[in-house]
Amino acid sequence: MRYEELTIEGRNAVLEAFRAGKTIDKLFILDGCQDGPIRTILREAKKSDTIINFVKKDRLDQMSETGKHQGVIAYAAAYEYGTIEEMLAKAEEKGEAPFLILLDNIEDPHNLGSIIRTANQAGAHGVIIPKRRAVGLTTTVAKASAGAINYTPVAKVTNLVRTMEELKEKGMWFVCGDMDGESMYSMDLTGPMGVVIGNEGDGVSRLVKENCDFVARIPMFGDIDSLNASVAMGVLSYEIVRQRLNKADR
Repeated sequence: MRYEELTIEGRNAVLEAFRAGKTIDKLFILDGCQDGPIRTILREAKKSDTIINFVKKDRLDQMSETGKHQGVIAYAAAYEYGTIEEMLAKAEEKGEAPFLILLDNIEDPHNLGSIIRTANQAGAHGVIIPKRRAVGLTTTVAKASAGAINYTPVAKVTNLVRTMEELKEKGMWFVCGDMDGESMYSMDLTGPMGVVIGNEGDGVSRLVKENCDFVARIPMFGDIDSLNASVAMGVLSYEIVRQRLNKADR
Protein backbone atom coordinates (compact mmCIF):
# COMPACT_ATOMS: atom_id res chain seq x y z
CA MET A 1 0.00 0.00 0.00
CA ARG A 2 1.33 3.45 -0.89
CA TYR A 3 1.21 6.26 1.67
CA GLU A 4 2.78 9.09 -0.32
CA GLU A 5 6.20 8.58 1.22
CA LEU A 6 9.16 10.02 -0.63
CA THR A 7 10.13 7.47 -3.27
CA ILE A 8 13.81 6.92 -4.09
CA GLU A 9 14.66 4.73 -7.06
CA GLY A 10 17.89 3.36 -8.48
CA ARG A 11 20.95 1.87 -6.81
CA ASN A 12 23.09 4.99 -6.54
CA ALA A 13 20.22 7.16 -5.33
CA VAL A 14 19.18 4.68 -2.64
CA LEU A 15 22.75 4.11 -1.46
CA GLU A 16 23.42 7.84 -1.23
CA ALA A 17 20.20 8.32 0.75
CA PHE A 18 21.38 5.79 3.33
CA ARG A 19 24.86 7.32 3.52
CA ALA A 20 23.40 10.81 3.90
CA GLY A 21 21.47 9.63 6.97
CA LYS A 22 18.03 9.80 5.36
CA THR A 23 15.39 7.87 7.31
CA ILE A 24 14.30 4.97 5.09
CA ASP A 25 11.06 3.37 6.25
CA LYS A 26 10.94 0.50 3.76
CA LEU A 27 13.29 -0.96 1.18
CA PHE A 28 12.14 -3.10 -1.76
CA ILE A 29 14.73 -5.28 -3.53
CA LEU A 30 14.34 -7.47 -6.61
CA ASP A 31 14.04 -11.05 -5.36
CA GLY A 32 17.20 -13.05 -6.10
CA CYS A 33 19.34 -10.01 -6.88
CA GLN A 34 22.60 -10.25 -4.86
CA ASP A 35 25.24 -8.40 -6.91
CA GLY A 36 27.81 -6.04 -5.37
CA PRO A 37 25.78 -2.80 -5.31
CA ILE A 38 22.71 -4.57 -3.91
CA ARG A 39 24.78 -6.21 -1.15
CA THR A 40 26.16 -2.79 -0.23
CA ILE A 41 22.63 -1.35 -0.01
CA LEU A 42 21.54 -4.29 2.14
CA ARG A 43 24.45 -3.71 4.54
CA GLU A 44 23.46 -0.06 4.93
CA ALA A 45 19.81 -1.02 5.43
CA LYS A 46 20.68 -3.52 8.18
CA LYS A 47 22.73 -0.87 10.00
CA SER A 48 19.60 1.27 10.17
CA ASP A 49 17.29 -1.67 10.98
CA THR A 50 15.28 -0.80 7.87
CA ILE A 51 12.42 -3.10 6.87
CA ILE A 52 13.57 -5.04 3.78
CA ASN A 53 11.13 -6.62 1.33
CA PHE A 54 12.24 -8.95 -1.49
CA VAL A 55 9.70 -8.71 -4.29
CA LYS A 56 9.15 -9.78 -7.90
CA LYS A 57 10.03 -7.53 -10.83
CA ASP A 58 6.40 -6.85 -11.73
CA ARG A 59 5.82 -5.50 -8.21
CA LEU A 60 8.78 -3.11 -8.56
CA ASP A 61 7.58 -2.07 -12.02
CA GLN A 62 4.16 -1.31 -10.55
CA MET A 63 5.67 0.74 -7.70
CA SER A 64 8.14 2.64 -9.87
CA GLU A 65 7.42 6.25 -10.81
CA THR A 66 10.35 6.55 -13.24
CA GLY A 67 10.55 3.08 -14.81
CA LYS A 68 14.27 3.05 -13.91
CA HIS A 69 14.33 1.39 -10.51
CA GLN A 70 17.36 -0.89 -11.25
CA GLY A 71 15.92 -3.51 -8.92
CA VAL A 72 15.66 -1.30 -5.85
CA ILE A 73 13.10 1.19 -4.49
CA ALA A 74 13.15 2.88 -1.08
CA TYR A 75 10.42 4.76 0.73
CA ALA A 76 11.82 7.53 2.87
CA ALA A 77 10.00 9.36 5.65
CA ALA A 78 8.75 12.80 4.64
CA TYR A 79 9.65 14.06 8.14
CA GLU A 80 12.40 13.15 10.57
CA TYR A 81 11.58 10.91 13.51
CA GLY A 82 12.21 11.93 17.08
CA THR A 83 13.44 9.83 20.02
CA ILE A 84 11.88 8.68 23.27
CA GLU A 85 14.73 10.36 25.13
CA GLU A 86 13.72 13.63 23.50
CA MET A 87 10.14 13.15 24.72
CA LEU A 88 11.17 12.42 28.30
CA ALA A 89 13.51 15.40 28.29
CA LYS A 90 10.66 17.58 27.05
CA ALA A 91 8.48 16.46 29.98
CA GLU A 92 11.30 17.15 32.44
CA GLU A 93 11.90 20.63 31.03
CA LYS A 94 8.23 21.47 31.54
CA GLY A 95 8.18 19.96 35.02
CA GLU A 96 5.43 17.55 33.97
CA ALA A 97 4.90 13.82 34.40
CA PRO A 98 5.63 12.12 31.06
CA PHE A 99 2.55 11.72 28.87
CA LEU A 100 3.09 9.57 25.78
CA ILE A 101 0.85 8.09 23.08
CA LEU A 102 1.68 4.57 21.83
CA LEU A 103 0.03 3.27 18.67
CA ASP A 104 -0.33 -0.44 17.97
CA ASN A 105 -0.49 -1.01 14.20
CA ILE A 106 -2.24 2.17 13.07
CA GLU A 107 -2.08 1.93 9.27
CA ASP A 108 -4.33 4.82 8.19
CA PRO A 109 -2.27 7.99 7.57
CA HIS A 110 -5.26 10.24 8.30
CA ASN A 111 -5.71 8.57 11.69
CA LEU A 112 -2.04 9.00 12.53
CA GLY A 113 -2.11 12.64 11.50
CA SER A 114 -5.22 13.30 13.58
CA ILE A 115 -3.65 11.54 16.56
CA ILE A 116 -0.50 13.68 16.34
CA ARG A 117 -2.69 16.78 16.18
CA THR A 118 -4.74 15.76 19.24
CA ALA A 119 -1.60 14.67 21.12
CA ASN A 120 -0.18 18.14 20.63
CA GLN A 121 -3.34 19.85 21.87
CA ALA A 122 -3.62 17.51 24.88
CA GLY A 123 -0.06 18.28 25.92
CA ALA A 124 1.38 14.82 25.21
CA HIS A 125 5.16 14.83 24.97
CA GLY A 126 5.35 12.49 22.00
CA VAL A 127 3.92 9.63 19.93
CA ILE A 128 5.50 6.18 19.60
CA ILE A 129 4.81 3.88 16.63
CA PRO A 130 6.17 0.43 15.65
CA LYS A 131 8.36 -0.07 12.60
CA ARG A 132 6.24 -2.86 11.16
CA ARG A 133 2.57 -2.93 10.19
CA ALA A 134 2.18 0.79 10.69
CA VAL A 135 2.15 3.91 8.56
CA GLY A 136 5.18 6.18 8.87
CA LEU A 137 5.59 9.93 8.63
CA THR A 138 4.23 10.56 5.16
CA THR A 139 3.07 13.76 3.52
CA THR A 140 -0.55 12.69 4.10
CA VAL A 141 0.16 12.26 7.82
CA ALA A 142 1.79 15.70 7.95
CA LYS A 143 -1.20 17.33 6.26
CA ALA A 144 -3.71 15.60 8.56
CA SER A 145 -1.71 16.74 11.60
CA ALA A 146 -2.37 20.39 10.64
CA GLY A 147 1.23 21.31 11.45
CA ALA A 148 1.44 19.47 14.79
CA ILE A 149 4.05 17.12 13.31
CA ASN A 150 6.52 20.02 13.58
CA TYR A 151 6.05 20.27 17.34
CA THR A 152 5.19 16.78 18.62
CA PRO A 153 8.00 14.22 18.16
CA VAL A 154 7.17 10.81 16.74
CA ALA A 155 9.52 7.91 17.51
CA LYS A 156 9.63 4.62 15.64
CA VAL A 157 10.57 1.50 17.62
CA THR A 158 11.33 -2.09 16.67
CA ASN A 159 9.35 -3.72 19.48
CA LEU A 160 6.47 -1.95 21.23
CA VAL A 161 6.33 -4.38 24.17
CA ARG A 162 10.06 -4.06 24.87
CA THR A 163 9.74 -0.28 24.69
CA MET A 164 6.92 -0.39 27.23
CA GLU A 165 9.00 -2.56 29.56
CA GLU A 166 11.92 -0.12 29.35
CA LEU A 167 9.62 2.83 30.06
CA LYS A 168 8.08 1.00 33.03
CA GLU A 169 11.57 0.82 34.52
CA LYS A 170 11.58 4.64 34.32
CA GLY A 171 8.30 4.84 36.23
CA MET A 172 5.78 4.94 33.38
CA TRP A 173 2.31 3.35 33.58
CA PHE A 174 0.22 2.31 30.59
CA VAL A 175 -3.49 2.41 29.86
CA CYS A 176 -5.07 0.94 26.74
CA GLY A 177 -8.53 1.43 25.36
CA ASP A 178 -10.64 -1.74 25.16
CA MET A 179 -14.36 -2.54 25.39
CA ASP A 180 -13.66 -5.28 27.97
CA GLY A 181 -11.99 -2.93 30.43
CA GLU A 182 -13.22 -0.91 33.40
CA SER A 183 -14.73 2.54 32.95
CA MET A 184 -11.99 5.10 32.41
CA TYR A 185 -13.76 7.33 34.96
CA SER A 186 -12.99 4.84 37.76
CA MET A 187 -9.21 4.94 37.19
CA ASP A 188 -6.44 7.13 38.56
CA LEU A 189 -4.56 8.20 35.44
CA THR A 190 -2.66 11.14 36.91
CA GLY A 191 0.89 9.73 37.01
CA PRO A 192 3.51 9.27 34.27
CA MET A 193 1.20 7.75 31.68
CA GLY A 194 1.27 6.16 28.26
CA VAL A 195 -1.99 5.84 26.30
CA VAL A 196 -2.03 2.76 24.05
CA ILE A 197 -4.39 2.71 21.07
CA GLY A 198 -4.86 -0.20 18.66
CA ASN A 199 -6.18 -0.23 15.14
CA GLU A 200 -9.90 -0.19 14.41
CA GLY A 201 -10.04 -3.75 13.12
CA ASP A 202 -8.21 -5.76 15.77
CA GLY A 203 -7.75 -3.30 18.61
CA VAL A 204 -4.69 -3.58 20.86
CA SER A 205 -2.73 -6.78 20.24
CA ARG A 206 -2.63 -9.42 23.00
CA LEU A 207 0.99 -8.98 24.13
CA VAL A 208 0.72 -5.21 24.20
CA LYS A 209 -2.55 -5.38 26.13
CA GLU A 210 -1.03 -7.79 28.66
CA ASN A 211 1.73 -5.25 29.32
CA CYS A 212 -0.73 -2.46 30.10
CA ASP A 213 -1.40 -1.58 33.75
CA PHE A 214 -4.95 -0.41 33.05
CA VAL A 215 -7.52 -1.50 30.48
CA ALA A 216 -10.01 1.35 30.10
CA ARG A 217 -13.48 1.24 28.62
CA ILE A 218 -14.89 4.42 27.10
CA PRO A 219 -18.62 4.51 27.95
CA MET A 220 -20.72 4.40 24.77
CA PHE A 221 -24.47 4.62 24.42
CA GLY A 222 -25.05 4.42 20.68
CA ASP A 223 -25.96 1.61 18.32
CA ILE A 224 -22.41 0.72 17.27
CA ASP A 225 -19.70 -0.55 19.59
CA SER A 226 -16.52 1.24 18.51
CA LEU A 227 -14.92 4.62 17.91
CA ASN A 228 -12.47 5.73 15.26
CA ALA A 229 -8.92 5.15 16.60
CA SER A 230 -8.06 8.85 16.63
CA VAL A 231 -11.33 9.72 18.40
CA ALA A 232 -10.77 7.01 21.04
CA MET A 233 -7.27 8.35 21.61
CA GLY A 234 -8.64 11.87 22.04
CA VAL A 235 -11.34 10.83 24.52
CA LEU A 236 -8.94 8.81 26.67
CA SER A 237 -6.21 11.46 26.49
CA TYR A 238 -8.54 14.22 27.61
CA GLU A 239 -9.64 12.13 30.60
CA ILE A 240 -5.96 12.20 31.60
CA VAL A 241 -5.91 15.97 31.02
CA ARG A 242 -9.04 16.38 33.19
CA GLN A 243 -7.58 14.32 36.02
CA ARG A 244 -4.28 16.18 35.91
CA LEU A 245 -6.04 19.54 36.02
CA ASN A 246 -8.20 18.45 38.94
CA LYS A 247 -5.14 17.22 40.84
CA ALA A 248 -3.32 20.49 40.19
CA ASP A 249 -6.29 22.49 41.53
CA ARG A 250 -6.40 20.66 44.87
